[in-house]
Amino acid sequence: MKNFVEELRWRGMIQDIMPGTEEKLAEGPKAAYVGIDPTADSLHIGHLVSVMILKHFQECGHKPIALVGCATCMIGDPSMKSHERNILDEQTLAHNVAGIKAQLSRFLDFDSDAPNHAELVNNYDWMKDYTFLNFIRDIGKHITVNYMMAKDSVKKRLSRDSSEGMSFTEFSYQLLQGYDFLWLYRNKGCVLQFGGSDQWGNITTGSELIRRMDGGEAFALTCPLIRKADGTKFGKTEKGSIWLDPEKTSPYEFYQFWMNVTDEDAESYIKIFTLLDQPTVEAAIAAHREAPERRELQKLLAREVTVMVHGQKEYENAVAASEMLFGRGTAEALKALDEKTFLAVFGGVPNYTLSRSELAVGLLDLLAVKTDILPSKGEARKMVQGGGISINKEKMSDINAVVDESFVLDGKYILVQKGKKNYYLITLS
Repeated sequence: MKNFVEELRWRGMIQDIMPGTEEKLAEGPKAAYVGIDPTADSLHIGHLVSVMILKHFQECGHKPIALVGCATCMIGDPSMKSHERNILDEQTLAHNVAGIKAQLSRFLDFDSDAPNHAELVNNYDWMKDYTFLNFIRDIGKHITVNYMMAKDSVKKRLSRDSSEGMSFTEFSYQLLQGYDFLWLYRNKGCVLQFGGSDQWGNITTGSELIRRMDGGEAFALTCPLIRKADGTKFGKTEKGSIWLDPEKTSPYEFYQFWMNVTDEDAESYIKIFTLLDQPTVEAAIAAHREAPERRELQKLLAREVTVMVHGQKEYENAVAASEMLFGRGTAEALKALDEKTFLAVFGGVPNYTLSRSELAVGLLDLLAVKTDILPSKGEARKMVQGGGISINKEKMSDINAVVDESFVLDGKYILVQKGKKNYYLITLS
């Protein structure tokens, strides 16, 4: 078996680890879990760190368990939060769980008969019939308020929000998460919990509960909260979170996110978000430092993560779409783009609306009368004659050309290119 802790250590994926964890895993295959709050029907790239830890865990011969916290999601974790979370209903949570399971299946082996196949569990299954009186009698008496108040997640929340304080609902979160660990320890032989560094307090409450109630040993391992090199939040853009769902974040936008990371971040992310081995990663980093202007490390990172999340075909489509903006795309590649990717690439360029009845318009009129892509028909004529105008990636040389329905992409778009880098989108109404 490959040493799981060593694998995470060289990748920079360990923040805190409970003493004895590495020795426990060296005994043979073990089960460990990560908790995921099903607050949406898709994971975003902030979840990818925990998912990659589970993947490495399985590849090292151990059994990964993904816990979707439908019960705890109805309460809300106070860690790193300044206010209570909106509570979701059961139907929404069930929908979210189905979406998350489908995405996790791209990373983890759930379906084989291997002894370390992954499992998906839902804490609502063991919490829904557990009465409040039984819970506080059976579980609550084993963890003191003093112990719970000492946790950083509680202290920080109380100090940040002295006016509103923290509800009992939120305060009870760490006890419920602790019980999850106890239940998995008893029913799945789970001896280890993973999470972000902000989860250390909640995770250790679980291991303490296992010690006090069952006299058992359970362990904790957390990864650093991923930040950009400039200290800003990882996984956020002007448009919001980067989702794994292609309907929320197109594969092109997903690919571009990784392509646009800084050199410093690329060196960190290539270790965390890919399965490339240490010699390959170190060689790629060394080569990149020799010629950073080629951005080969970003290209490698973007390829590995996009293929892993969206597959080879979507990666190739994303590369083809990216080349459009730099003048290397072909008319055939442009026509092959689906509408969502097309708009992801060109939705931000200057846009003109034209009535469909105005089609069968002369090229010069299109450029200088129906739009103001060029200031006059004389300028348009010079630009066409000089080879500076393309429509849908095809060079226009005939000043008397007529732009008709045959030029329309996806039933409603015409893409005009002036020079090498200036694009204009005409949308038919």
